[in-house]
Formats: sequence, structure tokens, C-alpha cells
Amino acid sequence: MNLLNLNLRVTPLVATASTVLLLACGSPTETPEPTLKSTFAEDFLIGAAINLRQVEKRDSIAEPIIARHFNTLTAENLMKWVNIHPEEDVFNWGPADAFVELGEELDAFMVGHTLVWHQQIPKTVFEDAEGRFISKDRLLARMQRHIEEVVGRYKGRVHAWDVLNEALNDDGTFRTSNWYTVTGTDYISMAFKTAARVDPNAELYYNDYNLWKPEKRDAAIKLCQELQKSGIRVDGIGMQGHYSMVSPDPEQIRASILAIHEAGFKVMVTELDIEVLPRPQEKPGADIDVRFDEDMKYNPYPDGLPEEVYLRLADRYEEIFRVFYEERDKIHRITFWGVTDANSWLNNWPIRRRTNYPLLFDRQGNPKTEILERIYALKQQP
Repeated sequence: MNLLNLNLRVTPLVATASTVLLLACGSPTETPEPTLKSTFAEDFLIGAAINLRQVEKRDSIAEPIIARHFNTLTAENLMKWVNIHPEEDVFNWGPADAFVELGEELDAFMVGHTLVWHQQIPKTVFEDAEGRFISKDRLLARMQRHIEEVVGRYKGRVHAWDVLNEALNDDGTFRTSNWYTVTGTDYISMAFKTAARVDPNAELYYNDYNLWKPEKRDAAIKLCQELQKSGIRVDGIGMQGHYSMVSPDPEQIRASILAIHEAGFKVMVTELDIEVLPRPQEKPGADIDVRFDEDMKYNPYPDGLPEEVYLRLADRYEEIFRVFYEERDKIHRITFWGVTDANSWLNNWPIRRRTNYPLLFDRQGNPKTEILERIYALKQQP
């Protein structure tokens, strides 16, 4: 098997990257190589979810990539309830403060993720001292306070919030989370209403995976439209881009972009990455409840990605980005879920301790040149 060391593929980007211009004096000057944010500056924002080490500038590999390539940042985990509000009267502001300060330093569009989710939240939010569910009114009050504290602290500094994350099943029914079990759908309306009241200028989003599936996409649109009809503001819908090498079909992605846009909502492609490793079963999406035991047969490339797989990954990124570029007038933002392969969550989900290659920069921070060249080349096509 020909294993490709991605570090060796960092050749100058030809044609679309580094062009030599002759000045009047006749001396050659090399123009700057393109970046993701400069290449698509007229089309959509390009961003990444960043982790605590990156926020605190302890990741020397990722730090220059973040500054160079991205003009929007999302808090990957540090603003999730369990991290920012671990106990009822305890708020851990330090990491989130650092995230916001970094965004201001880089003049980035900042996305807070996420105010309400069924995962990464202490059980004590839902239960009393005896482990029984608390009342609906009490739970809604806890949620309201959480949103008031978090959104209020960063009012005017965080530009958008994933208010609600993953509230739907793939068939379009509501997920029977603890939120839903105790409050029905009332928690949804209150979450958006509270966020809008606390920061009227922040954009408010619903975010979910597998929105390329018509049933789930249509349910998300219906949910957001019903909120709007009741006078509650929802600005956009985030389509999580946790894709595999074979699924979904690019035209399914396009169909959902068009449907969300035509319904009057901003379209964001969020959490973008492409899984290159096999799984025990083909189950697309990002339901973190789905996990499998460690098995090395599902970690086939621990020492490097075979060249043929790398080229297939390039093909896959090209066909997906082609849809994004062709529908650029309908897309507000594209955010990758991570900066380099080293810090991708897919190294540990749905199977722990795997070596995955889902992003545009390798573990040493080197660009995957073949992929970037193809993405940049889309700008040169009629």
C-alpha cells in the first residue's frame, strides 16, 4: 500500500495560489498565497470551531492557521453548559472570555455554541437532590437564567448564537430529551425568546445534523417558521456538515440549501468535516450517543493516508464545495469543525483512539495542497 505522508504534499499552490508578477522595474514579486477567507471573501464567511488550547494560544500549530484562514470562529466546547455553567450558582467565564477576546483581536464574526442542547449538560439541571425530574416551571426558569447570564455577558461581542442544537430526530419528530420530557416544546420558544430579549442584535440560529434528509430539513424549517409566526425571532438554520466519503449526495445538500433559503432563513454550513474511516455501520450524522467498542480494523491508516484515499477525499471536498460556491448567494457562513486533523473530534467518535483525516490541514498544520488547490480553482471557473 502506498501510504502518503501528507507533510510531503505541501508544494506551492500553482496557478490559483502563487503568481509571479513583473513590476515596472522588471524584478519579479511573488503575490501572497491565497487563504480560505481571502479566496471566498466576496462569497461567504469561512470559519473553524476552536478548542481551549487554541483559545489560550497554547497550540502553536493551529494558531497561525486560525489567524490566516478564518474570519469567523465558533466555540467548539467551552461555551457548552457543562463547561461554562457546571453548577447551579457557578459560572466558569475564563475560557469563554478568552474566546471572545481572541475573536476581537482577529476581528472575527463570533458564534456562541450552544445555549440549549440535550448533551454536555449536568444532570442536576433537570433533577432534584433525589434524582427526580424537577417541575416544568423550575426547569424553564433555570434555562432562562442560563441564557440571560451567558448572552448578557457577551452582548454585542458574540455576534450569533446557536440557540438550540439538535432538537429533532432524523424522521422529523422531536427528540425525547430531558428538555422535551419535562417541558414539551415550551423550552424551545422560551430559549429563542430569551436570547432575543437579552441581545436584540445577535443573530439566532437553530443548528442540527443530517438536514440533507428531507424529513428532518422540512421539520426544522416548520419549527422555525412556527416560532416566527408566534412573534419569536429565528434568523438562520445551521446545516451541520458531518459528511462521509459517500453520503450525502451533493444534490441532497443543494436541495436543503435552496429549501432553507427559500423559506426565508439564513443558511449556514456548520461543523464541516469529511469522515474517511470505516464504521461498524454506515450511520451518517453526529449523534454522540452512538458509540462502538475500539477495534483496530476501523483504524486502517494509523501511519498515513493512502494516496488513493487522499485523492478520493480531494474529489469529495471538491464536489461538495462546488455546490457551496454555486449557491454562494444563499450561504452566509461555512465553518469547519476543527482546525487540523490532530484536534478533530472524529479521532474519538464514534470509536475512540483512531487516526482520522477529515479537515484541510494535517496534524503538523500543513495544508492539504491538492484539496485546497481544487477548492480555490472553483473561483476560476465560469
